[in-house]
Formats: sequence, C-alpha cells, structure tokens
Amino acid sequence: MLLWRYDALPLLLMSLMYFVCNRVEYDYYKYHPMSEITSWMEQLVKDHPDVVTIVKYGKTYENKDISLLKIGLNTGKEKKAIWMDCGIHAREWIAPAFCQYFVRQILQTYKTDAKMEAMVKNMDFYVTPVLNIDGYIYSWASNTTRLWRKNRSPGPSDCGCNGTDLNRNFDANWGTVGVSFNCCSQTYPGSKPMSEPEARSVADFLGSRKDSFLCFLTIHSYGQLLLVPYGHPNYTAPNYDELMMVGLGAAEAIWKVHGKNYTVGTSPDVLYANSGSSRDWARLQGIPLTYTFELRDKGTYGFELPEDQIQPTCEEAYSGALHIITYAHDKTFSGAVATSAVTLWTVLLAAGVTGATLM
Repeated sequence: MLLWRYDALPLLLMSLMYFVCNRVEYDYYKYHPMSEITSWMEQLVKDHPDVVTIVKYGKTYENKDISLLKIGLNTGKEKKAIWMDCGIHAREWIAPAFCQYFVRQILQTYKTDAKMEAMVKNMDFYVTPVLNIDGYIYSWASNTTRLWRKNRSPGPSDCGCNGTDLNRNFDANWGTVGVSFNCCSQTYPGSKPMSEPEARSVADFLGSRKDSFLCFLTIHSYGQLLLVPYGHPNYTAPNYDELMMVGLGAAEAIWKVHGKNYTVGTSPDVLYANSGSSRDWARLQGIPLTYTFELRDKGTYGFELPEDQIQPTCEEAYSGALHIITYAHDKTFSGAVATSAVTLWTVLLAAGVTGATLM
C-alpha cells in the first residue's frame, strides 16, 4: 500500500501542475457578461478568503441578487468605509470593467504597498460591480438591445414601455429637473422616489451605516467628467470647495497617466441639470465626498467603447479614484494634512481661481 502511494505521487503532481497551468486567467481587458462577473466574484472569495467577502444586499425587479464585494482586513473593530458602484446604466459597459479592475488593483497591492495596506486595515471597500443587473443582462441579449439604459421594471399600466432610469429614482430633489415623465423616455424617473428595488437596495444598505462611509463613487460613461453635487442648479453642497479641490486633484492624477483631460464641476455647470441621482442622495445623507465618474470617451465611440481602450481607461480612472480615496483616508486618520489643503483651496477661490482656470 505504501508503494502504491509513492508510485501515485508523480501522477498527482502532474495533475496538480496541469490544473495550475490550465486555469484560465481572468481577462480584465475585455467586457464580460453577468454570468462571468458572478463567477469572478465567487473566485475572488476563494482566492482571498482573508480579505474578500460577498454581501447580498437586495433584489432586482427580476428577483436577481444584488451583490457587492467587501474588501478589507478584519480588525475586530468598526471601520470606516468607501462605496463604489458600477453599471447603474446598463449600456455603460466600461463601468463594470472598471470596478473589476479596481478590485484587482487593491488585491494586488495591499500586501506590498504600505499605503494600501493601511487603507485596507482602516477602511472597508464596498464595490458593486453591476448594480443594474437586469438591464445589463438585457444589453447583452442582442445588437438591438445593446444600448439599453434603464432597469427592466414595467412602466405604469397605461404605458407599453419598460424601465426606469435608476439614476433619476433616488430621493434627491426627485422629479424636478433633467427628467421626463414620459415612461418611454431614457430619463423616466419612476412613479415616485425610490420606486425601484435597485435604488431602494442601495438606500437601505447605505442608510443603515451612513456614518461609516467617507466616500461615495458611482461610475458611468461617457464624457470624461468628474461630477460633484448637486445636479439641481439651485442647490450647492456645503463642502463644495472641498469637493472641487479634491476633484481637481483627481483630474490631475488622471491626466498624468495617459494625458486625458477630465472636466470637474457640478452637472449643471459642465453637463446638464438633473435630479434624483445616487450621488446627490449620498451627499444628502451626510457622506462628505460623493462623485460621479464619467469615463472615456468624449463621443467618438460613446457607450460602445472598444475593448482596446479598457486598459488605459481603467488605469487613468484608478489613479483618479485612488486620489479621492486617499484624501478621504488621510483626512480621517491624519486630518491636519487634509485641513491645510482645504484652506489652500479656499484661498485660491478667494483670489478668483476656479475649476475652469485650473483646467
């Protein structure tokens, strides 16, 4: 019997080597359907059980689980947190691609980079790779559905169109500007604030622990923009100066990677007025640093960004997001540095230096 074990050992080793060599590496520079993203999430938990968990925090209209990846070292203490969601608009495929890249970068660096190690110890990262799962799956169904934007809930009884724009459905000046109550419109905000299960899931999860969150990043495309609250032109965030200062720093970090210019400002100032966005809702909940990233490009390919642009888009956006997250971390865990930066920005504003002149 002992002889059989020794004879079998080379075969076992060969089988193990075959498995390792033939395990397919996940391709972060292509677009993945929802089934592959779900499998990727499950594999991450197996590969990094000490730092990654999956949290199911809601259901879509079609009763699919809405899940996020919680990334952080267990310290046994209550921790501060960072939020990131991607894919709230189904057709913006580059957004889920970025969330996947973002997670990979954290997991690749936290053991070797002292700053990332500190952040993973001090904070938990909550990353939803695809929020609008029903819409995302539908956008993969055929060429005719590729540009689907909304979720898949039915419209009112007198309407033959499906879908609500989830980024107009949050309870933040809901239904006032930048929407259409024609239920077939791309910007239909729903029948009432938080009418959609996807929006309610985010609100319930964040609302129950809102004091823990330092930062809220929601990832979209396209336009190369960093948008700060608020989408309604009549309202200004109480920390607007800080949001602009940090946003401009993020835009500079983005530019340094591949030379792409991102414009920073409120949506009415640099894009269009809107209401009911998740970004504005998060700021109204008291989360101080809330941003919408509009990734590449500026309209050449629009929502159908070629796969050969995934890598550079993710690399530059990661630098921008990391700038904001690092600022949030350092302000909380070494506040003097961040306070002096805000003071400098206030002085610049008083001298007439604006986002436009710095860009």
